Amino acid sequence: MQLGEKLAPLAIIIGVITVSFSAILVKLSSGEPGAIAFYRMFFSALILLPFFLKRHYKEVQHLKRKEWVLTISAGVLLALHFILWFESLQYTSVASSTVLVTMQPLFAFVGAYFLFKERITPQAVISAIVAISGSVLIGLGDLQVSGMALVGDILALISCAFVTGYLLFGQSVRQNLTLTTYTFLVYSISAIVLLIYVLIKGESLGPFEMNDWVIFVSLAILPTLFGHSLFNWAVKWVSTTVISMAILFEPVGAAVFAYFILGEALSVTQLTGGSIILLSLGFFILTIRRIKVS
Repeated sequence: MQLGEKLAPLAIIIGVITVSFSAILVKLSSGEPGAIAFYRMFFSALILLPFFLKRHYKEVQHLKRKEWVLTISAGVLLALHFILWFESLQYTSVASSTVLVTMQPLFAFVGAYFLFKERITPQAVISAIVAISGSVLIGLGDLQVSGMALVGDILALISCAFVTGYLLFGQSVRQNLTLTTYTFLVYSISAIVLLIYVLIKGESLGPFEMNDWVIFVSLAILPTLFGHSLFNWAVKWVSTTVISMAILFEPVGAAVFAYFILGEALSVTQLTGGSIILLSLGFFILTIRRIKVS
């Protein structure tokens, strides 16, 4: 067994823990959603810049027009995802928002059906219906708390659709670009879109307290670069299915951190609806894995 194969499980565990801090850090910041998202992408791109310039900048010269269109589209969708997800955290709880955003595999499968003609199985339909019922249960429970909590849930679901589009657009481009080049381009484009959004909306870009700057940099390093980079590294040694299943623990970790750090308790509907969604997504991912290897 090679060293990478031995370390892959540890990398996945660390990755899940770091991405679980994303919603917590957003909640702790005093910045507005657009500004938080901008600085997250800006610092992510800034950290990647020296690595891109040192080894990968020549790749950009070989990008075709279609690949540029897809890359720019991915950056725009990623920006929209962060705007809506961070906005959702202004209204609803970390647990509700994070578990709804985790429904990305179902959105991806629907998108793949229309874009790549991947077939939809009865098991996938059942998983989708069960997951949707779980999201409805969360929504009904949050509606009893406040109407704005339901608005937050809807924003989280829409942001999930946007991040799915970002992943689907990048699927073909990533075949011709290294991870460093692709992520640098997408993060840079996303940062530009977010800056335009912030300026149009009139959100403040500063000054901020030192605590906020630490949060912005932490968002770039922990969930963006450190968390997802570890997933991308581990996929060389373990199957995508294993990583997809591991990411389902993100809402669990986020809910635990939210309880101890933010004092957010789970309601019965959140706990029940979240469990239904995660179990149905787990069944869905395992079903798709069996279809692809059969």
